[in-house]
Amino acid sequence: MPRAILIGPPGSGKSTVGKSLAKRLKCDFVDTDAVIEADSGKKISEIFIEDGEPFFRKLEESAVSSCIQSAHGIVALGGGAVLSPLTQELLSPLRASVILLNVSISQAAPRVGFNRERPLLAVNPRQQWQLLAEKRAPIYKSLAGFEISTDSMKPQEVAEEIAKYLEAL
Repeated sequence: MPRAILIGPPGSGKSTVGKSLAKRLKCDFVDTDAVIEADSGKKISEIFIEDGEPFFRKLEESAVSSCIQSAHGIVALGGGAVLSPLTQELLSPLRASVILLNVSISQAAPRVGFNRERPLLAVNPRQQWQLLAEKRAPIYKSLAGFEISTDSMKPQEVAEEIAKYLEAL
């Protein structure tokens, strides 16, 4: 079982904070998006374009399931992974280990860059990000045992706060 599972909207810092947290806790880090890209031999954006979002979500469910069952360190999920009922079912009993990284759109914009590498943000990226964040927020909150805003914080500071939380469990 992972020590922590990071969830949150695009640009919240899941990968960056996850790497910092893993280094601090001296454990492994895995990003499910990287697993999908390695397994498929394609970038996420290519999967969306060539195979469609439903196909990507199936790959994502498989990667999340595998990582949750086999990882012992820090796992970062893609922002939309929590939309899957299977993923929600897998995360529910692990609530104490699920960490929600929140971010405002003003902080997410420069981090994400709203580029084409994020297919769901390709058209009218600010509005799409806001819609995604609003739709997913209740799901994120229902799954997380700990919530932290990454606004105006360095990744190492966020990792430190999460480490304190995990040590208190």
